[in-house]
Amino acid sequence: MAATTTGAPIRKACVIGAGVMGSGIAAQIANAGIPVLLLDIVPKDAANRNAIAEGAIAKLLKADPAPLMSSAAAKLITPGNIDDDLDKLAEVDWIVEAVIEKIEIKQALYRKLMDKRQPGSIVSSNTSTIPLAQLTEDLPEAFARDFCITHFFNPPRYMRLLEVVGGPKTDSAQIERIAAFGDIALGKMIVRGKDTPGFVANRIGVYWMQAAIIHALDLGLTVEMADAIMGRPIGAPKTGIFALLDLVGLDLMPHVDASLAASLPAGDPYLSIRRDFPLLTKMIAEGYTGRKGKGGFYRLNTEGGKKVKESVDLRTGAYAPSTAARLDSADAAKGGLRVLVTHPDAGGQYAWRVLSGMLSYAASLVPTIADDIVAVDQAIRTGFNFKRGPFEMIDELGAAWLAEALRKENRPVPDFLAMAAKAGSFYKVENGRLQYLGLDGSYRPVERPEGVLLLRDIKLASKPILKNGSASLWDIGDGVACLEFHSKMNAIDPDTLTLMKQSLDHVGKNMKALVLHNEADNFSVGANIGLALFAANIAMWPMIDDLIGQGIAVYKAIKYAPFPVVGAPSGMALGGGCEVLLHCAAIQAHSETYIGLVEVGVGLIPGWGGCAEMLIRYQPQSAKEPKGPMPPVAQAFETISLAKVAKSAAEAKQLRFLRRDDGITMNRDRLLADAKAKALALVAAGHQPPKPAELRLPGPSGKTALTLAVDGFVAQGKALAHDRAVSLTLAEALTGGATDMTEMIGEDQINKLAKQGFMKLLRSEPTLARMEHMLSTGKPLRN
Repeated sequence: MAATTTGAPIRKACVIGAGVMGSGIAAQIANAGIPVLLLDIVPKDAANRNAIAEGAIAKLLKADPAPLMSSAAAKLITPGNIDDDLDKLAEVDWIVEAVIEKIEIKQALYRKLMDKRQPGSIVSSNTSTIPLAQLTEDLPEAFARDFCITHFFNPPRYMRLLEVVGGPKTDSAQIERIAAFGDIALGKMIVRGKDTPGFVANRIGVYWMQAAIIHALDLGLTVEMADAIMGRPIGAPKTGIFALLDLVGLDLMPHVDASLAASLPAGDPYLSIRRDFPLLTKMIAEGYTGRKGKGGFYRLNTEGGKKVKESVDLRTGAYAPSTAARLDSADAAKGGLRVLVTHPDAGGQYAWRVLSGMLSYAASLVPTIADDIVAVDQAIRTGFNFKRGPFEMIDELGAAWLAEALRKENRPVPDFLAMAAKAGSFYKVENGRLQYLGLDGSYRPVERPEGVLLLRDIKLASKPILKNGSASLWDIGDGVACLEFHSKMNAIDPDTLTLMKQSLDHVGKNMKALVLHNEADNFSVGANIGLALFAANIAMWPMIDDLIGQGIAVYKAIKYAPFPVVGAPSGMALGGGCEVLLHCAAIQAHSETYIGLVEVGVGLIPGWGGCAEMLIRYQPQSAKEPKGPMPPVAQAFETISLAKVAKSAAEAKQLRFLRRDDGITMNRDRLLADAKAKALALVAAGHQPPKPAELRLPGPSGKTALTLAVDGFVAQGKALAHDRAVSLTLAEALTGGATDMTEMIGEDQINKLAKQGFMKLLRSEPTLARMEHMLSTGKPLRN
């Protein structure tokens, strides 16, 4: 089915170049449900002329993290080659070129495409280094009109940024068309860049990387010390700088550096900080190219039968066991960026040198690389995974403070930074709307694309209807409310359950529908096991029993509410976070939703209705599925006992955490609006709560069958004694206890059995040990 976008829809695509990047782009197009050709050259002396593209698809299916959201998406990718299959371009609406970064090779390919492509089809390059003007030089105007740059970031499934760059000859309608497709169908943050070196994200991001390397050398820092500062303390990914280079490949940096330097105008600040890094050259020559090679700035030494993490000495190039960096400035960074960059230790000096250069550089580049600061901040957040863009970071430091600090060091202050220093900031909130500073010195609203509804914008303009320490209820318009979790990791605790109940009461009396959604990294990691462990350790069994009962009651109220409750998750939705979604009338999930019932990992079973709901979802949905009471039990048992977690919303449908007609939104910024629309559609259709389910379960005979299977795993050493205890407790609940398979059993009875099993396991020492280990290490305990 074609994706709905501005202009003619993109019904079919083609990616030329089946390397890591090209195949990853093809995978994301397939993830969107769009058929895509993947073409490459014909290998020499090969019997299979499509061997390169076919090999790339095979790698996609094995790669981790997975480029494909489901194995079914791979079926939408058709392999081919540029000698035999260019005639197929007549059926294609968008052609993506992702071949080697050599202009003569790219232009030769474009000339081959001209007579083969469909008139009006978009042709784009994924180049990160070659200007558009050079790519289209000497090519016909008709081709240039449909040509643009679509610069994806690697890996294309997980990195949200898509830079779209047009030239003076590019038809603006084609830019709008591909931008809308990238936004809605591919789930990308679209940043309109200009045809300048490095475009937007790399222009600033590569400066940051170069500065982070050079200043670490100049200050004599270890790689651990540098990474301890250039990671979470500044709001960058936790890898920091040197572990990041290991991840992306050390051999990439010299290429990017040389390409950017060659295209920059004389006097650009980047040119003044770059220099030779002999150690890097030596490491690359010896095969130390990072994780894809023998190691990089970090490596695992396996000599002597033990794995020892080592790091390289930036001065000598010698490896030694890696030791954690302890810097007071890294801890002080919790107080904010200004506390970090003014700290007197080496880490504080390092942060100041890197950030002062990077932020002043960014301020000097608007409007050269993009029309406004919003685009620049979006590019750095989504292209380099920073928590804040450079102008948001300047506002945290204080624009006036940064300008004055630069002056004290006799360093230039960009005009735009000086303007923000006088105005007060680059961003401000006025009349409940976020505004940004324009180059003319006036503020203007940050405009969201049509179809984007963000909870953070709603919060600027309103107060919550209801609120406590763990959750809040917001009015998102048109009679729809949004229940937001905001406890640590959005774990569900008594306050969360209380506000759920109060929200159901409020919506039932005053509104039309309820959406469960938040903008944290994860929807919910489940019940607050720390609270449960504390209560268990002091034998507060009645309190725990009451908490389980509350959860069952509130989740049941969600399921049977007289109005629609729509779940809108993104990120992890585990345990109790999964269970609340299972009780919703419908789900509109972000494509990157990782959902599962994982309670067995801490020695428990789902206690808030998950067992009953999975039994219901595994009931036969077609004539092809096996009938009888045992197949749904066996499927639910396998899913729960193995703690299966869907690695995408598409996979969640396969595991039946999502129903067939539940929706999937590719762009997270559109999730809340899509969920609200789904809720209102259910209202318009006359939503009625479901009738209570009655199931035929196998009873003791079914439990015996599951026991035999579990005992087999124990005998093979694949399961431990406590795994057996947990699995058999789960089997008791799923098979219906002492029921006879001629009887019908309701959800309440299954929930009662699950609750009893939960409480029994919670009283066992091995389960308490598993819970304590998970809380202290974040990893499951095998005991």
